[in-house]
Amino acid sequence: MRTSRNSVSLILALLCCLLILRAANSSRLQHSPLFANFLGGDKGTLDDIATNGTRWAVLVAGSTEWWNYRHQADVCHAYQILKKAGLKDENIIVFMYDDIAYNKENPMPGVIINKPNGTDVYNGVPKDYTGENATTHNLFSVLLGNKTALTGGSGKVLDTSPDDYVFIYYTDHGGPGVVEMPDKPLYADELNKVLKYKHKANGYKNMVFYLEACESGSMFEGLLPTNINIYVTTASNATEDSWAEYCPDYGAPATFDTCLGDLYSISWLEDCDAKDLRSETLQQQYEAVRDRTLKGTAFNGSSHVMQYGDLSLSVNFLSSYMGSNPPSSSHESSATDALSPYVKVPQRDADLLHFQHKVRKSAAGSSENLEAQKKLRDEVARREHIDYSINHVGNLLFGSENGSKMLSYVRAAGQPLVDDWDCLKTLVSAYEKYCGSLSTYGLKYMRHVANLCNAGVTADQMVAASIKTCS
Repeated sequence: MRTSRNSVSLILALLCCLLILRAANSSRLQHSPLFANFLGGDKGTLDDIATNGTRWAVLVAGSTEWWNYRHQADVCHAYQILKKAGLKDENIIVFMYDDIAYNKENPMPGVIINKPNGTDVYNGVPKDYTGENATTHNLFSVLLGNKTALTGGSGKVLDTSPDDYVFIYYTDHGGPGVVEMPDKPLYADELNKVLKYKHKANGYKNMVFYLEACESGSMFEGLLPTNINIYVTTASNATEDSWAEYCPDYGAPATFDTCLGDLYSISWLEDCDAKDLRSETLQQQYEAVRDRTLKGTAFNGSSHVMQYGDLSLSVNFLSSYMGSNPPSSSHESSATDALSPYVKVPQRDADLLHFQHKVRKSAAGSSENLEAQKKLRDEVARREHIDYSINHVGNLLFGSENGSKMLSYVRAAGQPLVDDWDCLKTLVSAYEKYCGSLSTYGLKYMRHVANLCNAGVTADQMVAASIKTCS
């Protein structure tokens, strides 16, 4: 009896110690690989994947044109990491326009690099959805596993089971509540609707989503539930730019007139190159990427990397989603805890930098020089028109004293950008019909248009103001 009581007392004492230790050091333990899956409950372990589930990945570069080189470079780099870590091509689905590798301006034809003096990341990348097939419709069809809805492409979809682990990575331009695709904008409400439907259909066990774009936090803030087993990090919060990296005159080789990568993206990609995916958790990578991205303030810009969704998944190892091969001992990567020596460029201004660089580097009076000057003038003029017309519409609707304040209002953290997403899309269409496309640059004003909806502005009022402004 004494032995039995002593055993019970010892067990109780050990349990109490464990609870106290866990409470006192919850943050430290949460990030420890030793305790990661213990604290993660039933969120999934490597054993689950080995015996039941399959790892899947969808990689998306939403842009076109040479000056957006970096987005396809980011995606190609991501593919190489996943392929090296053991994912099969049949389980990796790639969206990219594929107009970069063999672009006439590429100084390394057939090769794409993601860092100065980097290795080729283009070789072997699947061409699943390229050119006119790299569409928002096809992306949603792929995510939902709906082969019959596809319009072109390889036909690969997320043909997943309830035991599978899904990793999604998107990189491109964006604005409040929207990111770009080659054919049309992809709105936050539509994306979150697809993700929630995928969960309702038991289409995965856990999902991780990394998103690079300006104001990328607005794609999930106030929209993504915390109870559908999806963990998200974004390059920026809901109100700030994300940044291009390794740019002309600021780190890119002299032969390149375009940026090679994006700061958030190369931070997580180079972290994967340098670390053992089997021993680093999502939380640890988030912290490394957050710190490296934020340290950009010492030079030319930074953003706040954010987390959304089910944060309990952050204790999972990267290998649960990206594969389990260790890093190459010969790989040379940037230390993610060090301040980057390169100057960053706001994503929206990378095209201006490209044109300015071409003007400076080309012979005065040459066809190349004149073409670059024209493109630069046209882009500056387009931006000036958008700046003027959006603000003038606001002044017409709210008055000159209140227009600027009403348009730029930012809702409290945790609230979605807009209450009525159909209103937002309708007002954007009305503006563009009379004032021209918002374009990549103009996406920065999506919050302004959303605030018109939140203030009760109707489609007829927007049409009238747009006609008066731009006709």
